[in-house]
This record gives sequence, C-alpha cells and structure tokens, in this order.
Amino acid sequence: MLTAALQSKAQVTDSLLHHTDSLRRLDSLRRIDSLVRIDTVKIDSNRLNKYRIDQRRFQLPIIVKPFVIETNLIPVGMLDYKVSYWRKWITFGVNVNQAAFSNSWKGGGVNSLALGGNFDFKTEYNKSPFDYTSELILLYGKSKNKGQTARKTNDRIFFDNKIATQLSKKWYFFGSLDFESQFDRGFQYDDVNNTAPLLISNFMSPGYVTESMGFEYKPNKVWDIRLGTGTARQTFVLDKTIALHVPTNYGVPIGQTFFNELAFQGVVAYDKDIMTNMHLNARYALFIPYGRSLQNIDHRLDMTLTAKVNKLIAVTINATALYDKDTSDQIQATEGLALGVLYKFP
Repeated sequence: MLTAALQSKAQVTDSLLHHTDSLRRLDSLRRIDSLVRIDTVKIDSNRLNKYRIDQRRFQLPIIVKPFVIETNLIPVGMLDYKVSYWRKWITFGVNVNQAAFSNSWKGGGVNSLALGGNFDFKTEYNKSPFDYTSELILLYGKSKNKGQTARKTNDRIFFDNKIATQLSKKWYFFGSLDFESQFDRGFQYDDVNNTAPLLISNFMSPGYVTESMGFEYKPNKVWDIRLGTGTARQTFVLDKTIALHVPTNYGVPIGQTFFNELAFQGVVAYDKDIMTNMHLNARYALFIPYGRSLQNIDHRLDMTLTAKVNKLIAVTINATALYDKDTSDQIQATEGLALGVLYKFP
C-alpha cells in the first residue's frame, strides 16, 4: 500500500510539472508573437515603386568623395567707398521750325525758319543741416521770315544760388543771390507803319541782381516756398539809349545806370511729374518794395511743361506772365510751343 501511494504521488507531481512546462512554453510563444506583431508594419510595395529611381543602362560608375565643410576667415581690406553729397541735373534742348512754299502756291504763306535752344543746369549739395542749391537757365531763339529781318522769339538768362541751414524738419533759414538778364538786343517792331525798329532792351539793360534772406518752407520734394523778409534788388540799365524809347527806364532814374531798393520777396516753386512722361516746372515770384504804393508790387510767373515722346524727342511749352509797373502798365505775357530734341542727364 505504501508503494502504491508513492507511485500515485509521483504521477501527480510529474503531471503538474508537465502542465507547468506547457504553460511556460505557451507564455513564451505569446510574448514572441506580440513582439513580432509590434515590429511588423504593413507596407504597400506598389506605392513605394513610384519613388524608385532606376539606374540608366551602361552608366559609368561615379566615385563620390566625401567632403568636409570648414569655416575659413578671408582677410578683407577697407572698402574704398566715398560718400558724395553732390547731385547734378542737366537738360539741353534744340527746337527747329521750318516752312517753305513754292512761287506757284496759291494757298498763301511765307517761308520761315525758326531755331531755339534751352539749357538748364542744376546742382545741389546736401549734408545736413547744410544745403546749397544752384540753377542756371538759358533760353534763346530766333526766327526768320521771308522779307523780314531775323527776330528774337526767346531770350533769358537766370542764375539762382541759395544757401540754407535746417532749423526743423521742414523749415530752413536761407540766403540767396539771383541774377537775371538777356543775351541779345530787343526791338519793338511796327510793321503797320513800316518804321525802323526801336531798341528797347539789351544785355544788362535791364539786368537784375537780387539778394534775399529769410525763411524757407519745404514740406516735400515738390514744393519750395521762400519768404525773404530782408531783400534788396539792384536794377541795371547800362545802355543809356534805352531811356529814349522806354520812358520808365525800367525804374532806373533817367541819366543813371543803377537803382537799388529794399523789399519783401516771396518765391513759390513747384517741380513734379504730373503724368507719365510729362513734367511741370513752375516758379512764382512776388516782390513788394518797402516805402512804395501797392501798385508797384511785381509779379512774375514762369512755367515750363515738357512732354516726352520718346527718349530724345519732346514737346516743350514755355509761358511767362509778368506785371511790373516800372516796365509796363499792363500785364505782359509770352508763350512758345516747340517740338525738338531734348536730352536730360541723369
């Protein structure tokens, strides 16, 4: 009986060991299967084939050498840059007008030839707070009609110099010096009575030199307003024969060649491209003499409108309106339209 009990107990123990070993094997297989499942990802091989780059046939092997990026310091000397505070503008134009008629032409007309030129040079030095501006304007033109002598169509010399120092963002204190006259003699013609032309003007007859000091207002690059509270103007008539045909002698006492007067001067300048390829330059000057009546106030308006046809061809309109009692009791005006070559730099 003891032997049978021992055998039975051994069988039970062996059965338990076998069961335990089975459980261990099952648990190990489960772990391995879970690891395989975690590490396994389904991939669409057809989609990957779209990104495959096939090598060309008979392609030579390329040996790729590894490269290393290194930081190197390159010695650089001082750059030879110079700051220029000067700016310059040059405008030069030539205009030619011509008309010819045959002797058999029944429509009427007269052969004519007109030639005109203009030159405008402007320079500016601007280094805050100092500002210097200089402008030279030269205009001259002549026309010749058949049966008549050559006559002037335009004649002007204007030289403006201004020095200013900045007081605030838009206000300056300035001092200026202007010169104005003409190149050639000017005549008054009477074609009705067919009398000899009268000499009424010449170089420095009249000629004006104006010194002004005051305040300048520049809100932007388009407008420039000067208020010359302290202004002096000298009028010259060096040709004494002018007084024979101009009773006022341009304000200079008869027998003298020089006259000086103090005044208040106001100048308004406008300079802008008003349209594509169209530029307007205008300047209005007001001169109020001290100690004289209001009728002696001088007004002058100069306007130049330039329309570019192409890089060299342009249409130019010059107009001037003037009221100066020492010259005439009426408003004087002149206008000229010309098509010609116009060169501007830069």
